[in-house]
This record gives sequence, C-alpha cells and structure tokens, in this order.
Amino acid sequence: MSSCCPPPVSKNENHHEHDSHRQSVRDAYSQVANANNAGDAIGIESSCCGVSDDSAINTLISTRIGYSEEDLKNVPSGADMGLGCGNPRAIASLKAGETVVDLGAGGGFDCFLASQEVGETGRVIGIDMTPDMLSKARNNASKGKYTNVEFRLGEIENLPLADSTVDVIISNCVINLSPNKARVFQEAFRILKPGGRLAISDVVATVELPDEMKNDPALIAGCMGNASLVDDLETMINEAGFSNVRIEPKDESKEFIRDWAPDHNVTDYVVSASIEGVKVDPNACVPRAGCC
Repeated sequence: MSSCCPPPVSKNENHHEHDSHRQSVRDAYSQVANANNAGDAIGIESSCCGVSDDSAINTLISTRIGYSEEDLKNVPSGADMGLGCGNPRAIASLKAGETVVDLGAGGGFDCFLASQEVGETGRVIGIDMTPDMLSKARNNASKGKYTNVEFRLGEIENLPLADSTVDVIISNCVINLSPNKARVFQEAFRILKPGGRLAISDVVATVELPDEMKNDPALIAGCMGNASLVDDLETMINEAGFSNVRIEPKDESKEFIRDWAPDHNVTDYVVSASIEGVKVDPNACVPRAGCC
C-alpha cells in the first residue's frame, strides 16, 4: 500500500548522516590547517575557509570582519588564519577572572585575545573537533607562552566540560557547520553557570536556502550551505533554556561574504549576525519583583 508520506528517518540514519557531515567538515578544516602550516593557499583567500601565507591578506580579512590591527599584533604568528565572520569578543564584555569557552577554536586566535581580557585569574578553553587544528592551536599557545589557555579535542554537540562551570561561551562562524545546532545550544546551556552568557558571531540564513546550496560540500564547509534561518535559530536557543535571546543580522557583512563564493549569489540568502543569550540565574535578585 502506497503512502503520500515517506517513511520516517531512523535515529541510526540520522546519526550516520551527522557523522558523514562532520567528517566532511573535519576533512576540509584539516586541509585548511595543513595548508596554513605549509604556507600554501586553499580555496578563496577572502573566504571563511580561505588560507593565505600572506599576513597582509589575513590582516585585511580580519579587519574587515571587526578586529583591530592591535588585536592582530597581540597574538602569535599563525594564530590569525583569516577565518571567521565577526568578532564575538566585541559583544562578550569579558571580565577578569572569568572562564571562557570558544566553540570551534581553530588556531586559537579568539582564545588568545580572550585570555588577555580575563587575565591570570581567568581561564580560556578552546574546543575543536579537528586534530590538525588542535595541534596548531597548542603550538601557538606554546609560542605565545599562554598559561591560562588550553585546547581540548571534542565536538561542539558533545562538549568535554562539566555542568555549570563556564561564564561565557564565544564562537566565530562555527555553529553554522553543525548538523545538530539544537544540540549545540543545549550543551552550551548545560556548561554555563547560572548568569552565564552566549556571545557568538555566525552566518545565518535570511531566506530558505535552495537545495543546490544545501547540498554543496564546498558551501557547507565555507560556512554558507548549512546556515539556519534566523527564526529557527531563535527557537532553538530559547528551547535550550536561554533568555534575552538576541540575533542581530549585519547587512554590512554582505560586502565580505559575497567574496567567499563569487560564483554564487550567496548574499541573497545569508549574512553574518551577532547572537546573544543568557542562562538566567534563578536565585538572582530581580529589582522589579521587590527582592532588592
């Protein structure tokens, strides 16, 4: 007997698809890390996945997405790989003594900048699922003699951290790569302390992506093909438990995103956005409730 509806996808099939997706992304970023180590270029130099051994090019890319030249001078050579779509620290309001986790740390660029803000009493933990990136980040940390930064191998859907141990989660153009973003935000909520906060820069979809974009491995690894709609992201973050959720698309980001894939009209579909949320402390005093 025929049916108008396809059979449901089994959990095993979903796991297989997710694993295949992650492996494809992992392979792409292994190439990025190794090309950067070798001083080669891969992909488009102005891309989220672009790599250049020319520091002037990387400086141009990073200043376009929100970093200062002073930021770039304050990290070890090779930490700035020209990756990202914004500057999450600009909205993080980091404080001395805080524990910060960077989801998808890459070569450690944002971790090293964050470490200077949280100081010796603070701690920064970078998470990355690509062993080659992890090795690169650890080498950079050694070069820079950072004592308050560490890097851990792990998937952002299954974070290698204990419950309620983190003050701030930052991430730069990484969560869009995940095949299970809802799980990422659930994990983020789990590891944050009450009162902890999200400060994320990521690529979001402003309209539904066509299938040819969704199925293009290069666009997926390039932070475009797997972007979620703003409304869907907001729902995921709220359902994970966050309050004060704010997603702010940056129209000006189209100026650099169009260079990521010049043969596609990607800016008709995606932009960079800042994403914020708070894990409300249930024991915190709320002045309007008359407890203070």
